Amino acid sequence: MVYFKVIQGVSNRIRDMFQPVAGGLLPPLVLLVLLSVAHTVTAADATAGDKSAREGGKSVSRSVESSAREFDRYFRQILKQHGIPGAAYVIVDRDQVVAMDTFGVRVKGKQEAVTNHTVFRLASVSKTFAASMAAVLEHEHKFSWGDKVVRYVPELSFKTPALSMKLQVQHLLSHSSGLTPNAYDNYLEDNRPLSKILPMFSTIDPNCEPGQCYGYQNVLFSLIEEVIQKATGVPYSRQLKDRFFVPLQMEDASLGWEAFMAASNRAAPHVQTGNGWRPVKVEKEYYLAAPAAGVNASISDMAQWLKAQMGYYPEVLSREVISDLTTERVETRRHMRHRIWRDYIDHAGYGLGWRLYTVGDDRIVFHGGWVAGFRAAVAYSEKRKVGIAILMNAESRVISDLTGNFIADITGRGKLVHAITAAKK
Repeated sequence: MVYFKVIQGVSNRIRDMFQPVAGGLLPPLVLLVLLSVAHTVTAADATAGDKSAREGGKSVSRSVESSAREFDRYFRQILKQHGIPGAAYVIVDRDQVVAMDTFGVRVKGKQEAVTNHTVFRLASVSKTFAASMAAVLEHEHKFSWGDKVVRYVPELSFKTPALSMKLQVQHLLSHSSGLTPNAYDNYLEDNRPLSKILPMFSTIDPNCEPGQCYGYQNVLFSLIEEVIQKATGVPYSRQLKDRFFVPLQMEDASLGWEAFMAASNRAAPHVQTGNGWRPVKVEKEYYLAAPAAGVNASISDMAQWLKAQMGYYPEVLSREVISDLTTERVETRRHMRHRIWRDYIDHAGYGLGWRLYTVGDDRIVFHGGWVAGFRAAVAYSEKRKVGIAILMNAESRVISDLTGNFIADITGRGKLVHAITAAKK
């Protein structure tokens, strides 16, 4: 942009020089002098513009680095206050990791520290992977967002069969089936497979027609695995590995309970008791809904995932795919009342596998995850291209404070120093 303005300025100056004057054109010697002056001024403009651009870039960089330093102080302070066993975070500015660090241990009472390659359960952050995978395949014309779900999952039926015939693939990933939120999640928690849960949908109907209202789902969301399998002939797990984990060099990422348990450097889940945090066994429950909650990853992996989602691996996630993922499909007004985000956001919606929060002149693309003993969060600024991911091996709400206050800081809606001061009280 700087050079365009410089060239445009040169063109205008030369044009002005050749404008007729009284008695004809400018004399050749005068014209030569003016052209020389124009060249000198133009060079100065370019240098000044270049310097301005460089300084502007440094200013932005310093701002993110400053936020990162403040965040690290806040991160350690609040985790110590709440006795969190272990956690990790990464902050990414465009395609660069500004900060990545860890806290605590993998298992309370033991010595093994959390590292950049310690694997955590991502819980519902897994939905960002499933939706992204589906979007890539949809853009390759393997299926269409408007396809009826019963085409791939014929055993699915609502109490009113005509309504189940209206359910489209895109409704699965945008939680806009119209059903009561978290329908039949209790059966997932009892370790029932999807095949045993699906028949139960024949006893209920949506509260609205598919596509018209929001209701968060895990069981229905996970039907995207069957869509992908039947549309491509390739298992969902293989698609994730070949299309995301390998090309993005997500070396620790995997799908499923068996893969998590096979990782030597993995975090243990912890739950709160009267005596503090206690490690518990890794439950299979939500792993049975793999697209909704089955991905495992380290904080190093999440750095790569953030870069890809912000557009810096276009060969993996194209600009068109990202735009599709972040196009709002349904409004989520209830999230305007979330205890952390309500002070910052102006509008809330859901795209495909991502929450979308409008914050002033920016939009935050976000998702959180919570499953027995683990919490996860990932968010990025669409305008500023700054993102954060946090992983914890404890079921603590402090992850919301950490994420929300960092986003407020980088968007100018709040200051981390204030959050730090408040936390000290």
